[in-house]
Amino acid sequence: MRKTIDMVLSRIIVFIMIILTLDVLLQVATDFIIKDSNPFSFTDELAEFLLIWTGLFGAAYATGKKQHLAITLINNKLKRAAQKRLNIFINILISLFALVVLVIGGIRFVIINMKLDQLSPAMEIPMWYVYLALPLSGAFIMFYAIDETRGI
Repeated sequence: MRKTIDMVLSRIIVFIMIILTLDVLLQVATDFIIKDSNPFSFTDELAEFLLIWTGLFGAAYATGKKQHLAITLINNKLKRAAQKRLNIFINILISLFALVVLVIGGIRFVIINMKLDQLSPAMEIPMWYVYLALPLSGAFIMFYAIDETRGI
């Protein structure tokens, strides 16, 4: 199951990055060709939203690949059994953070924005679409942290 989630998440990130790149290229090209300050007003806003999604899903993917930021000073000085306990504790903390802040907080944020029916200024899409990245990336991070703990 982990390989499937890795593949799906990596493809989502690649797709978002492709769209982000094309969006920014369109913005730069029209700025030079048309010489207008911003002929496509949606490009700036779309780039911001895609950058948010890339960052959050990229953080989840990095967690799954053990490429996240880690301070190993204490861990390196411990014996093998203590390292395992410390890694389990760290993964529990990561899971709790992802659950409370990203999943629960993200879902509450999405629900509030759904009720407010807030639209983005340029593209006029519901803002909850943008904020949906919070609980989704949190769920991925929790999955990876729990899966990592099972493997210790």
